[in-house]
Amino acid sequence: MSAEQSSWELVKLGEVLRHVARPLTVKAGVTYREIGIRSHGKGLFHKAPVSGAALGDKRVFYVEPGDFVLNIVFAWEGAIGVASEGERGMIASHRFPCFRAVEGRVDLHYLERFFHTPAGLELLGRVSPGGAGRNRTLNRTSFLQQVIPLPPLRDQQRIVGEIESVHSLLDDALARRRRADAEVKALRFAFLNARIGLEPQPNWVPLTSVISGFEAGSSPQCEARPASADEWGVLKVGAVSFGTFDERQNKALPQGMVVDHRDEVCEGDFLVSRANTPELVGACCIVGDVRARLLLSDKTLRAKFRSSAPVSPAWLNWILKSPALRSQIERSASGTSPTMKNISKARILALLVPAHTEVEQRKLVSEVDELDKETEQLKRLQARTRTELDALLPAILNRAFAGAL
Repeated sequence: MSAEQSSWELVKLGEVLRHVARPLTVKAGVTYREIGIRSHGKGLFHKAPVSGAALGDKRVFYVEPGDFVLNIVFAWEGAIGVASEGERGMIASHRFPCFRAVEGRVDLHYLERFFHTPAGLELLGRVSPGGAGRNRTLNRTSFLQQVIPLPPLRDQQRIVGEIESVHSLLDDALARRRRADAEVKALRFAFLNARIGLEPQPNWVPLTSVISGFEAGSSPQCEARPASADEWGVLKVGAVSFGTFDERQNKALPQGMVVDHRDEVCEGDFLVSRANTPELVGACCIVGDVRARLLLSDKTLRAKFRSSAPVSPAWLNWILKSPALRSQIERSASGTSPTMKNISKARILALLVPAHTEVEQRKLVSEVDELDKETEQLKRLQARTRTELDALLPAILNRAFAGAL
């Protein structure tokens, strides 16, 4: 304990927080907005509007700006937050108790940051007895009895300012990374548009001229968790994005289920997502290093290339990202859901692609790869900056709550 920290007052949370409840009489003809709280310190979010008729007799309460709010089921993993002006007029169920600060005693943003530290999370875990799975309900009475070291209010506000300055740097670094990613995509789009065009040309050929068909797996009822290293897993929709294969996007196959080894994903496979969001349906990638025991799902297709029509998978990977092919894919996709679209094997095989020779294919791949190399250095630098800043925040938190700031 530092000399500064030793002078901090030890207080019960019940001395600086008071529980508030603003019960609401639900009216059937009124529309309401509920809040939720994400775990791991990610704060409050807004649920979709809901009618009073749908709420029925559910117990709900008004939330006010400046409320310190807990999700009592997941508080133990950091599901806490401070309501802002954006939550004015919103509601929460009885699982989201609200507290107000005793004036002059505690800065709620300081308290919020404290509960992001190992000591704060340990306290929340201590008052959240075990339950089913991740559900561990916080005991409100025990919570308010817990003792924490509390510096004077002015020091709390200074510490919050220090932490917020680091968060500002993190947000700025993330924004720069997003801008760089958007610029890279725009450059690729412009290049592919210039080299290929926006629409199919008269000499283009159906994709079936180079691909004989697709293999798909199945989608059995799986566990809700990813497969461990020694378990079989089935790919989720999110495993295939544009140029990216994420083997972590899988669900564990239940023990004892029969495995068709022909569906196992292998290095070099060319995969296409036949079901996804409108922006990602038809997304493709070439599998690089991949763990064993991952299976295709019925929504992930593996291309079978024709030996009689040599084609570079890397070329096709870029062609399917081009504006001309994306417009065809989006027109061919079906489905009534605005968030999920499907494209059949037959419609993928009917897509029109340029009739490039092997020399033209190699040239296109070389040019796009060169474009990527020019932007990769910037992306690596920004990623390193983000990593360094991510490591800085825990260090700042540790120093702050050790009385070293």
